[in-house]
Amino acid sequence: MKILIIGATGPQGLELAAQGVAAGHAITAGVRRLDAEGLPAGVTKARLDVNDSASLLAAVQGQDVVISALGSKLSRQPTTLLSAGTRKLTAAMQQAQVRRLICITGIGAGDSKGHGGFFYDRIIQPLLLNEIYKDKTRQEEVVRASGLDWTLVRPGALTNGPKTGQVAAYTDLAGITIGNISRADVADFIFGKLSDRSAFGKTFTITT
Repeated sequence: MKILIIGATGPQGLELAAQGVAAGHAITAGVRRLDAEGLPAGVTKARLDVNDSASLLAAVQGQDVVISALGSKLSRQPTTLLSAGTRKLTAAMQQAQVRRLICITGIGAGDSKGHGGFFYDRIIQPLLLNEIYKDKTRQEEVVRASGLDWTLVRPGALTNGPKTGQVAAYTDLAGITIGNISRADVADFIFGKLSDRSAFGKTFTITT
């Protein structure tokens, strides 16, 4: 499949690119600078700025799937980068008639707040990630309202561990505490959902 990865130079994006190439997909990495280094061999680069609608439209043209691994720098200041960028992305996809969007957010967005365990819920998120996760919640709302064939993926705390293939995916979090998951397992889970119509319009919170 032809797959555009937004946020391809971040740790999760790089893992997605590597697994995508290994699986034989035609991977395009959306990058702010075409001289960006570190991407796997075989990846095509497309200049892309999520604040620039024209660059988004050019990048999504002809793609089968868009995977958003868009991240935000750690900050305690209010931000709208994720939600505003995703709003421009979904508009570009609608204009280009590209239907399939898989968007990574994280544990603590939307109704997953309070399901990350005591240390994460009471210390990490409120002290360090509160504003970012407010925007991730807005980002999810943009995706759900897009009218696209979307899937939201909320990983637990990310690690650089190996792919285990032992992913637990929850759509109902009642009584559930989400632990860690490797970026390799997140990517593997996503590639298993590319053309899975039963995943359209669903939100999966995942852990191992």
